[in-house]
Amino acid sequence: MLIYKVLRAAEWAALQAAGRTDGAPVDVADGYVHFSTAEQLATTLARHFAGENDLALLACEAEALAPDLRWEPSRGGALFPHLYRDLRLSDVLWHRPIPLGPQGHEPGELA
Repeated sequence: MLIYKVLRAAEWAALQAAGRTDGAPVDVADGYVHFSTAEQLATTLARHFAGENDLALLACEAEALAPDLRWEPSRGGALFPHLYRDLRLSDVLWHRPIPLGPQGHEPGELA
């Protein structure tokens, strides 16, 4: 199963340069890297990245992140994937920009 991480351009560039990241400031503060499922992604974008340009969408295979990936309750009790280690560039299967259109972010196909 693919799970998704949204990074700002500077955060994505830092991951590419260092080969690893502890995540965005919210990830560092919470002590884990926040991910979303395909179903959760639109709400994550609207709630935490509204109006932001230059976002990158990263896809990772959930099973490849085990045993450091935990599914924990968050918004409305839904289970969200949280990674309890650094995110490594080698974890990323693919990435692409997330365009900001007139109706908000458009993550496109997630396959």
